[in-house]
Amino acid sequence: MGAHLEFKEISRSSTTRARAGIIHTPRGDIETPVFMPVGTLATVKSLSPEDLLSCGAKIILGNTYHLYLRPGCDVIQAFSGLHRFMHWDGPILTDSGGFQVFSLARLRKITEEGADFQSHIDGSRHLLTPEKAIEIQLCLNSDIIMCLDQCIAYPAAQKEAAEALELTARWAGRCKRAWMDRTSEKACALFGIVQGGMYPDLRRASAAALVELGFPGYAIGGLSVGEPADVMLEMAEITLRQLPRTAPRYIMGVGTPENLVELVSRGADMFDCVMPTRNARNGQLFTPKGTLNIANARFRADTAPIDAGCACYTCRHYSRAYLRHLYLSREILAYRLNTIHNIHYYISLMGEMRRAIIKDDFDDFRKHFYEQRTPGSEEEP
Repeated sequence: MGAHLEFKEISRSSTTRARAGIIHTPRGDIETPVFMPVGTLATVKSLSPEDLLSCGAKIILGNTYHLYLRPGCDVIQAFSGLHRFMHWDGPILTDSGGFQVFSLARLRKITEEGADFQSHIDGSRHLLTPEKAIEIQLCLNSDIIMCLDQCIAYPAAQKEAAEALELTARWAGRCKRAWMDRTSEKACALFGIVQGGMYPDLRRASAAALVELGFPGYAIGGLSVGEPADVMLEMAEITLRQLPRTAPRYIMGVGTPENLVELVSRGADMFDCVMPTRNARNGQLFTPKGTLNIANARFRADTAPIDAGCACYTCRHYSRAYLRHLYLSREILAYRLNTIHNIHYYISLMGEMRRAIIKDDFDDFRKHFYEQRTPGSEEEP
């Protein structure tokens, strides 16, 4: 199939569906479960690649829609792809742009051919077809690329969700054909994306259609779009059970630390979310006890680090008082130091879960995770 990716499940919880694995790619191995920092515009906001490495990042995410519009494929091709352009040697996963067309593009029109949209930058018109999405991602030279899918809003009528998943399945077939025609040019793996709204039968149908097409990996899209957390978990669990154990399973755009723990327990392997970076820029810092708001007045003269048990660069060198001062002064360094901590927290959380799965004490890990977050603790917002 020209996958250029191999997944191996190495351990599984005896009491949950949580599993630990390894994804082999030409640019390096990725231990799962894994969190991928979001580098939409060929940068994880405020961080250098060296910062990411120090946080333990093994793979990062870029976005087809944004990079296609700016700086453009001609610029990135001059560097033979994103890796040299942004000075990142590890694996890169790129989203197809479907979600961004849905959420950002003005005057979009979805047809069988593709997504016709108006750029949010300059108003220019573009047609993103399944074949074009593959072409752009091959230009980016990503290690894992995604099929173009049709995203829908929440809530959505069942008829709308059914039509979107059927179009997504047809587009997935076109993406696979385009990918197979050109896979010899680049070493990349193509993932299909499950849609289906919040309807269990549609989720099952979408997953079955993609599995029948056959992909090196599978993603679950259309979650974390405003639905209640229990609905998100239900749809994810239903879908995960339909996907083969022999391939990595990726939940797109999710989520909170609690989301990650629950989804790993249901068998998910890969995650991305802007929450650790976006919240860092808003002064929200993650700790085992909960979320800490660094702007809070009680940290004005606090000499302690964000988290005494954290080994990140920020916690090893800076106090809450200093971080509060930087944040309130709107110093650029605040965003970098806060983001280092949050990314480190997310990646460390995934590592803790992996170790718990391998030791087969994931239930104990999950119990301890929630016990630390008891309401009323110092870190609760």
